Amino acid sequence: MFVRVRVVKGVKNVTLQNKKIPMDELLEERRGVLQSWKTGPAVENLEDSLAYQKTIPLAKRFGTALRQAVETRSTLTQPRAGVCLVRNHIELLRHLQNEGGADLLPTTIDSYTRQNRYQEAENGIEESMRSGRSLLNGFPAVNYGAQTCREVTEAVDRPIQVRHGTPDARLLCEITLAGGFTAFEGGGISYNIPYAKNVPLETSIAHWQYVDRLVGYYAENGIEINREPFGPLTGTMVPPSISNAVGIIEALLAAEQGVTDITLGYGQCGNLCQDMAAVFSLRELSRSYLDRFGYNSVSISTCFHQWMGGFPADEAQAFGVISWGAVAAAFARATKIITKTPHEAMGIPTAEANVSGLKTTGQVLRMLKNQQPMDRNLIAKEVEMINAEVVAMLEKTLELGEGDFAAGTARAFQAGVLDVPFAPSRAALGAILPVRDMYGAVRFFEFGNLPFNAEIKAFHRAAIEERAKREKRVPSFQMVTDDIYAVSKGRLVGSPR
Repeated sequence: MFVRVRVVKGVKNVTLQNKKIPMDELLEERRGVLQSWKTGPAVENLEDSLAYQKTIPLAKRFGTALRQAVETRSTLTQPRAGVCLVRNHIELLRHLQNEGGADLLPTTIDSYTRQNRYQEAENGIEESMRSGRSLLNGFPAVNYGAQTCREVTEAVDRPIQVRHGTPDARLLCEITLAGGFTAFEGGGISYNIPYAKNVPLETSIAHWQYVDRLVGYYAENGIEINREPFGPLTGTMVPPSISNAVGIIEALLAAEQGVTDITLGYGQCGNLCQDMAAVFSLRELSRSYLDRFGYNSVSISTCFHQWMGGFPADEAQAFGVISWGAVAAAFARATKIITKTPHEAMGIPTAEANVSGLKTTGQVLRMLKNQQPMDRNLIAKEVEMINAEVVAMLEKTLELGEGDFAAGTARAFQAGVLDVPFAPSRAALGAILPVRDMYGAVRFFEFGNLPFNAEIKAFHRAAIEERAKREKRVPSFQMVTDDIYAVSKGRLVGSPR
């Protein structure tokens, strides 16, 4: 695979900076990116890609739908879905659109493509065609190329987004944007730390600067592509301030490269007050930091991910978890919600399970659209604490980068100033541990090297002590373990029985 050669040859030696890539450097790097796999003239000629994107009607543009939802204070629904064979994938998306009523559609990319293993993805396509069944766990967009992607995007009536999990998504972005997708998920932190073990942050951030510069180039030519960092990170009791800090950093990095439409995500933790506060804080601080650094014209929207942890095997209980996520998203006024299915505990969901999850979520959203949120004082306190934690991490990151968020992010993860629980990546220190308080809100059991003051730490310790006292046990790692499995066993807090 081609590697970035901006300042010196080789990503390992490059000086990472949050500076907009000059167009000549992007085009130089682009030549190498396009040589890493067959692409075809529709991708190689950027003008062709731009011309095709301009033919897509506004009703099918992701950013347009999100902006309308922000204005009307509505929450749009979007599932996850992707299969290998083109005809099956189109049928699946149409089914989710027509039967499930999805407002926005996904194309989830297969695991081989996420790891840039295109030959193995090619083998998977061939085996799938021989068997007549989709044997890959997603859609191999790189192998199919731009023309086939256009068949997919033209076959549905809703805006459609690329969702994946790729530390190096440069070629995937080139092909799918040429293929008519109007939104692209991921980021150099959120698609590295939770997904990869040995990819240096400097490398993934540099690769995603390329993605964002490409999206920025489209914007310069009148074509707005929505960008969405992956909010839930590892999806297992990630404290809101951690995911919010990462999302805001990725938004700032994207905005510097010219991205004009950003959706920031958050993964449901389970306590309604905290989940609402997390989205409120994310919306408030992202706008504040973008404006502070001069990105005033960037549009911001929010994405709420329904519960990403273990699901109950019982279908009725699973529907309860889905419904609770819809309640939180509705009260938080999230711009969109990523829906889950009642079959999450059983593996890859069927199309019908996805439709069920969409219908359940849609029903709850409609019922709650005009209802008032709950205790405003509790929510305000949570917003205050999340804001304090996020600001502490962001300002220390900026300090470590000597005013540069790109350089500061790599140094912050090395120092543990930024950290993610339960992450496989060696780039993360892995020194923090989350646990729930007696009401199910996620607190810090271990702070690692996070730059929190005494007041913040005292707040978390008091909440954990309150739970421990009620449960008549001392705070311990066993509480963390109990909480990880609690939802799959039908509870939120892993109290001993």
